[in-house]
Amino acid sequence: MRILFLLLFSFFSTLSLPSSVARGPYAMRISCGARVNVHSPPLNTLWFKDFAYTGGIPANATRPSFITPPLTTLRYFPLSEGPENCYIINRVPVGHYSMRIFFGLVDDPNFDSEPLFDVSVEGTLVESLSAGWSTQDNEQVFAEALVFVADGTASICFHSTGHGDPAVLSIEILQVDDQAYYFGPQFGLGIILKTVKRLSCGAGKPKFDEDYNGNKWGGDRFWNSLKTFSPSSDEAISTESAISEASVGPNFYAQALYQTALVSTDVQPDLTYTMDVEPNSNYSIWLHFAEIDPSVTIAGQRVFDILINGDMVYNAVDIISMTGGPNTALVLNTTVAVNGRILAISLHPKSGRHAIINAIEVFQIIPAEAKTLPGEVSALKALKSALRLPHRFGWNGDPCVPQQHPWIGVDCHFDVVLGKWFIDGLGLDNQGLRGFLPVGISRLGHLQSINLSGNSIYGAIPSSLGTIASLEILDLSYNNFSGSIPESLGQLNSIKILNLNGNKLSGKVPAPLAGMLLHRASFNFTDNAGLCGIPGLPTCGPHLSTGATVGIAFASCVGLLFVVVCSICWWKRRQNILRSQRVIAAREAPYAKARTQFSRDVQMTIQHARMASENGPSLLS
Repeated sequence: MRILFLLLFSFFSTLSLPSSVARGPYAMRISCGARVNVHSPPLNTLWFKDFAYTGGIPANATRPSFITPPLTTLRYFPLSEGPENCYIINRVPVGHYSMRIFFGLVDDPNFDSEPLFDVSVEGTLVESLSAGWSTQDNEQVFAEALVFVADGTASICFHSTGHGDPAVLSIEILQVDDQAYYFGPQFGLGIILKTVKRLSCGAGKPKFDEDYNGNKWGGDRFWNSLKTFSPSSDEAISTESAISEASVGPNFYAQALYQTALVSTDVQPDLTYTMDVEPNSNYSIWLHFAEIDPSVTIAGQRVFDILINGDMVYNAVDIISMTGGPNTALVLNTTVAVNGRILAISLHPKSGRHAIINAIEVFQIIPAEAKTLPGEVSALKALKSALRLPHRFGWNGDPCVPQQHPWIGVDCHFDVVLGKWFIDGLGLDNQGLRGFLPVGISRLGHLQSINLSGNSIYGAIPSSLGTIASLEILDLSYNNFSGSIPESLGQLNSIKILNLNGNKLSGKVPAPLAGMLLHRASFNFTDNAGLCGIPGLPTCGPHLSTGATVGIAFASCVGLLFVVVCSICWWKRRQNILRSQRVIAAREAPYAKARTQFSRDVQMTIQHARMASENGPSLLS
């Protein structure tokens, strides 16, 4: 009975939780370059094998820091693979995620010891590695951002900057609460929070949430240890008492985070932490407090102000008064704009005891880049395949974002009404392309310019080009295009330059195109041996449309087939007549007649003998 009660209690307790918490957060950890799933100490963490997510080359890895996951492989991306390479993870549930990428070093003396490259998440640049990152034991060895996934796919891209090949050790996609780190009205799909710094004040060593036995909905955050703000300016204190109001939604902090703290001293009453930041950005700052000093038990015993870059953000903070008692977590959040490169957080005692702080979090608020129209992205990927684009082009991720790394040969324009990017130019001239031009290029409906000259593109010019109404420049010169010029090109009313010279085109130039020459359009059809019909080209003979040509060819085939069938029938009838004549002639010959009469006499004699034997002997004999 007791067991049944416990089971029912557990069941109804689960029902009382939010549905997302009850089912547990989504977690995807990838060991880059690994051919099989692996588990890492000390908590036997599962890392999935790296299969079918991206290109690049797997290799053995060197860990740059002790906080880096203990994995032995990585994946690197040589420039020959293209300047942009992406991990595309599908079937990611819609939600809010902490995405973390640890960087690695290729275990090979022939490689650059420290590659420098950019990292983007969901099309937004979140990290640019700086020199010296591989010698640090802090946030510089990884990039982390809080991102909303709305389409079921997570995209993490690495962009070459010409300083070594990007190398990635691991990728983590860990779901957090949808309201985690809500900082105000701007919070939501259009915002990415990049982790700049997390500090556990007074802690002895860096730890992850899992080391603190933190809630899985916290995203396994990394907390670097801050043992002191400056020598002799503060002292570390700690407690083993339980901390209330810590591991609660939506942020789910581990209570161990509040069991250590730094407290100012008489030597330096103010606590000040200064850090370098990117200028001209907004930052979301989260400050953590719990009154763990046993000498402070009532309100008014410790009151202090909080200033950021000299500006007051919280006045007269009294932890006991605000939480209701000691050993209770308090989290204060503020958003500040920083124009310079310094962010200074100061706690100034106002009355009573010195200032105290347990932990600090700093995030850069980054507006998420608007993406390119999905139909145009898929059209470009189909074009990449059809033209057999070399690997060096890359063409991975989003063609227009991050804006610092657009695709080679692609011009983008932002539509302020749709809030999306679209493609208005293709410049792939003299690139050694050897494929064909697909019909689906018309899905790039905003194109104003196409330059594919100087390649070896073969096949017909797709008639669908005539549906791109905005097209002003079409240069297909010096390729291997064959067939006739599509009549539909005459519908390009905006066309100003049309270069089709140096191909293998034939037939008559469509009349509408010839008429456009009178409207100051610049056309070049030379070096096509089979073209005719406009000044500068040979005069055309009788010209038939494509439909008429097909009709005549079909009728000719049917007529030829009819003649063949009739000839066969006549031949067979002639053979039958000749065979009959030979039989008749053979029967009319004298020898044939005598032989025939003799055969008949023999048959008559045999017949009379058989009848006599059947009727018995004659009674008259």
